[in-house]
Amino acid sequence: MAEQFSLRLPKEMKDRLQELADATGRTKAYLAQDAIERYLELESWQIQAIQEGIKAIDVGNIIPLENIKEEWGLE
Repeated sequence: MAEQFSLRLPKEMKDRLQELADATGRTKAYLAQDAIERYLELESWQIQAIQEGIKAIDVGNIIPLENIKEEWGLE
C-alpha cells in the first residue's frame, strides 16, 4: 500500500521534473518515486558492505596492512 510523502523542492528542480514528466508522459510522482527507488538500490550495497566490514573487524577477521602492501607490490 502506497503512503503519501511530502517533499519540498527548489522551484528549478520542480520545473525540471515537470518538463521531464511532460516529455515522457509520466507523472511527477512516478518520476520522483522511480528516482528514489533507483537511489536506494544504488546506495544500499554500500551500507551492507560497511556493516559486513564492521562485523568482520569485530570477530578479528582482518588482513594486516603490511600483507596488503606486499601482495600489491607497494613495499
